Amino acid sequence: MNKTEQKWLSVYVENEVGVLARVAGLFSGKLYNLNSLTVGKTETPDISRMTISLYSDDQTFEQVKHQLSNMIEVIQVIDYSSLSIHTKEVMYLKLQYHEKLEEELVAAKRSIEFSIIDQTESELLLESVNSERQNNDLVDQLRPFVSEEIEVIRGGSVAISSLAKE
Repeated sequence: MNKTEQKWLSVYVENEVGVLARVAGLFSGKLYNLNSLTVGKTETPDISRMTISLYSDDQTFEQVKHQLSNMIEVIQVIDYSSLSIHTKEVMYLKLQYHEKLEEELVAAKRSIEFSIIDQTESELLLESVNSERQNNDLVDQLRPFVSEEIEVIRGGSVAISSLAKE
């Protein structure tokens, strides 16, 4: 049985209209499940970089890399899965404020870095720029102390290879 695990790709593409749609279409057309896709300009204005995270077995992942490499707009595909990388995602949490929550926020701050970026008497808006796992942990830690539903907004993860060579 093929083992499914999180895989990471860095894909350099031409910064043109429709490239994101064509890459996303590759994933939807082949029923590959994206965990995260983030796109941004690079230091070269006509080149964008996509950071792609997906859960996949090795065979499917090789197909994804091959198909991406064959796209005309793709300049380079880098497999980060076996490299040491640094990842971050931005997450916003909007939740109902009450005094019991204050204690839990102090406790959560001991292990997970986040900021209160807006607050009223009845609501808080938190910003967390951490790894996906740390952001998951923050939501899990606060959920039992929130009587109303938590509104969670997450941006895709970005990744870069570590400076240390393995």
